[in-house]
Amino acid sequence: MQIDAKHTPDYIFEASWEVCNKVGGIYTVLSTKANSLQKLYKEKVFFIGPDLFQSPGNPWFLEEKELYADWRNFARIHQGLEIRVGRWNVPGNPIVFLIRFNSFFERKNSIYTEMWLDFEVDSIQAYGDYDESSMFAYASGVVIESFYRYHHLEASHVIAHFNEWQLGMGALYIRKNVPKIATVFTTHATGIGRSIAGNGLPLYNQLKNYNGDQMARQLNMVAKHSIEKRTAQYVDCFTTVSDITAQESAQLLERHPDVITPNGFEKDFVPRGLEYRRARKAAREKLVSVAERFLGHTVHSDALLVGISGRYEYKNKGIDVFIDALDRLRKMPQLSKDVVAFIMIPAWIKAPVVDPSSVRNLHDGVCVTHQLHEAGNDKIVGYLKYLGFGNRETDRVKVIYVPSYLNGSDGIFNTDYYNLLIGLDVSVFPSYYEPWGYTPHESVAFSIPTITTTLAGFGVWAKKNGNVENGLSDGVQVIRRDDSNHMEVAEEIAVSLYDFTLKSIDQVNLLKKRAAELSDRADWSHFIIHYQEAYSKALQNSFIRLSRPAR
Repeated sequence: MQIDAKHTPDYIFEASWEVCNKVGGIYTVLSTKANSLQKLYKEKVFFIGPDLFQSPGNPWFLEEKELYADWRNFARIHQGLEIRVGRWNVPGNPIVFLIRFNSFFERKNSIYTEMWLDFEVDSIQAYGDYDESSMFAYASGVVIESFYRYHHLEASHVIAHFNEWQLGMGALYIRKNVPKIATVFTTHATGIGRSIAGNGLPLYNQLKNYNGDQMARQLNMVAKHSIEKRTAQYVDCFTTVSDITAQESAQLLERHPDVITPNGFEKDFVPRGLEYRRARKAAREKLVSVAERFLGHTVHSDALLVGISGRYEYKNKGIDVFIDALDRLRKMPQLSKDVVAFIMIPAWIKAPVVDPSSVRNLHDGVCVTHQLHEAGNDKIVGYLKYLGFGNRETDRVKVIYVPSYLNGSDGIFNTDYYNLLIGLDVSVFPSYYEPWGYTPHESVAFSIPTITTTLAGFGVWAKKNGNVENGLSDGVQVIRRDDSNHMEVAEEIAVSLYDFTLKSIDQVNLLKKRAAELSDRADWSHFIIHYQEAYSKALQNSFIRLSRPAR
């Protein structure tokens, strides 16, 4: 694609709740994209996040008190803005503005009134995190305007980029108060689409029959849907991360995205060569050691290690399908190799388990590495019990449920997720609702073959760009999934895992090589151009908008 040199930004501001705030997948998107943006727009890229860690400090933020000190002092004295400036502690070390936005709550009602009168954003039925997100978003817009005017950027090409509905009011604030700044809005998943899927309604077969506003009322999401829809409709460039979410957006937000901006990945920290082999060996030993401790018996040295991870969205992430696939696999009489499956899904936990034998008795043989609050209501434990996964020594398929964030201090593994992912033999992510799908993407980046579905953005991309053979033969298997073929998907996964147990070391190494080759085509060096296209489109559309006569 061609990027018009006349429509290249001089400054880029990008705001998100997950800047220097590791919450979910958007953190991965922005923190890995930062290095590529720094290379393209050196020191002219400013990330904006919430200042949530006053003490003992933010591990992802490196404060530089002299950086833009004059502007920061001016903004504090004359505008009441509390801003810390520094660097994001990720590759590229981009400049970051962290905002304390508490003072904006005093103006909340007037801000919501302003948003209604100017853009018809309906905040009346707001609840949950809507207020906090909106006040941060509005503050982000004010901070961008402050920097823009203090440094006299009126003659520059400036982009203000906002992520997810949480930052919508920032985009709308800029549209009204600094119209010369070109705005970009990225939705990583539509709120209504996620809610429809999460509530067990058929999203895909019935998509054309849904009205976003009507579903927002039905699902009690009027405020969040309103800000997401209005932001999508008013910005200069609207983007989303996959063709799947683009279809949702067109139907539910009533604007088709201008650009698809798929999520890349920065592979610089993935070990290579001897370092990779050592890391994989250490990870496998750690996984097996924990499994043996919780199972109460030895795991065979050639056991197949399988894993699933992600947010605890039981249906949307395909956790239910994964368990059903394991149930089918263990019933295959021809299965001659042990399979140990790790369900690495964070839940509401109390503490690490000290005595695994007591927990096995408590959960009828189901192995859980951490004590759970309200264990009787945990869907994963409940379904494993219902299906009779007793994890006996004679069982070919064993399951270890790890309901903790793997951040290095979980009390059981005490290492991060990537240091365990590298030890798996194969991963499975049979998602029902997955706008992109960093988990399968990360898996192939670490040379771990993966199984995903056609309802994951990454799966759709892989189908177009590399997944041309059946099964796992090219390192990734993309299974067709729709609203009604749950059991067929489970069966196909079970067959694929069984086939994997029959592969030789040389065949497995070839699959790992092909997985890594596919991931090489999905890194930021290939995908950053889509953001450049979005910036160019935003600038073009802003010029057109500004050239129109005022009404």
